[in-house]
Amino acid sequence: MTTPAPLSVLVVDDEQRSLETLRRTLEEDFTVFTALSAEEGNAVMEREFVHIVLSDQRMPGTSGVEFLRRVRDQWPDTVRLILSGYTEAEDIIAGINEAGIWQYLMKPWHADQLLLTLRSAADLWRLQQDNQRLSLELRDSPEYLARQVAGRRAKVKARAGFERLTRAADSPLNDVCDLAKKIAGHDLSVLVTGDSGTGKELLARAIHYASARAEGSFVVENCSALPDTLLEGELFGHKRGAFTGATEDRVGLFQQAHGGTLFLDEIGETSPAFQVKLLRALQEGEVRPVGSPRPVAVDVRIIAATNRDLEDDVACGRFREDLYYRIAGMTLYLPALRERPQDIPLIVDEILKRSSPESFRMSDEAMKRLIGYPWPGNVRELQNEVRRAVALGSGAVLGPELFSLRLANPARIPGLHAPKAESGSGLLKQHLDRLEEQLLRDAMRRHKGNKTRVADELGLTRLGLRMKLARLGLEEA
Repeated sequence: MTTPAPLSVLVVDDEQRSLETLRRTLEEDFTVFTALSAEEGNAVMEREFVHIVLSDQRMPGTSGVEFLRRVRDQWPDTVRLILSGYTEAEDIIAGINEAGIWQYLMKPWHADQLLLTLRSAADLWRLQQDNQRLSLELRDSPEYLARQVAGRRAKVKARAGFERLTRAADSPLNDVCDLAKKIAGHDLSVLVTGDSGTGKELLARAIHYASARAEGSFVVENCSALPDTLLEGELFGHKRGAFTGATEDRVGLFQQAHGGTLFLDEIGETSPAFQVKLLRALQEGEVRPVGSPRPVAVDVRIIAATNRDLEDDVACGRFREDLYYRIAGMTLYLPALRERPQDIPLIVDEILKRSSPESFRMSDEAMKRLIGYPWPGNVRELQNEVRRAVALGSGAVLGPELFSLRLANPARIPGLHAPKAESGSGLLKQHLDRLEEQLLRDAMRRHKGNKTRVADELGLTRLGLRMKLARLGLEEA
């Protein structure tokens, strides 16, 4: 296979020392041009063929965003990146909207990470060129393009099925997946609960691709990653001039997910003020882009996820009750990895297959350690440990000495050897639900369905009682 010729990178930074450090870091992989200002950078662009531009943001005279906006206008194929020590939201928004920034990188930077990002930018440029060439070759063949799209969609669907949630024949995850399959074809909103790292997004994707909306988009947004103002613009979109930096219209994720599914991760982290706007959008089936006088109708299925106890948040006023009922048409609980140790060997085998083309396996002692550990970080933490062992191992059999200190001395870790449930006893959560159901049934029977008296006896608010009755299917008890 022929190695592709190195691409050219223009680095623009007003600090000479920073410029030299960046040049030395990149010159082994790229042809590097440097400039101390936007004006010098523009001169380089006019005389050289530049594939990638990496620019500082805050420079005397012309800012990085303004410079890259000009680059976008004159050389639209160039991949544009910002490297800055500042994280103001306005800079980021302006970079995305005005200059089409592909990545916004932060100082101080790490050499390996910077190189990895620039190599990805090079891959992007090459793919853009290949795509343009293929588009020209295939512009008279819409049938071929339609087959390509259908084939890719089928591959995505195959990779996003319920089988992606690796589990044993006796795993408690089987009941969750069976229930998810049953409700996938019904246009119910779904709330997925469980610890971080349990696979909530995987389950949401599986539900989407098993539904009638599978031909539509599956759009993901992490609600905890952005402040309210940015989250509103991200979900609902905005019009040009709606706020500083909004130089063009932006289609929100609700509109992008029209006809498909919108997955709202960490919905429990949203503020009450934003919850009002989200509730209005869900109730009315329309969104109003920021700065727009007119709403836009949307047809979207909502799957939300949280690692919080939203019932408690509703009871204490942190989460709106009406929004809770709107998103929790069906609630699915994903058990933590410590609740399904029988799945660990299968998950480890999957991770080993994906981590290396070579054949690895865990020793019996290593597997025993993995099964006995409580995994507070769930599948993500397990994945890190397995990949660490692959990286450090020198043979095909990976031993427990390759694990981090948390697993290397399991006897010293408090709570590591939790007692295992007896066969057939089920999950602790299921036991508690059955006990809670019986207590509620008995109390409702004693007080002839008077919820005020039942709530007083059990030390609950009336709202808390109603939510428990609804969750356990006892609303008419």
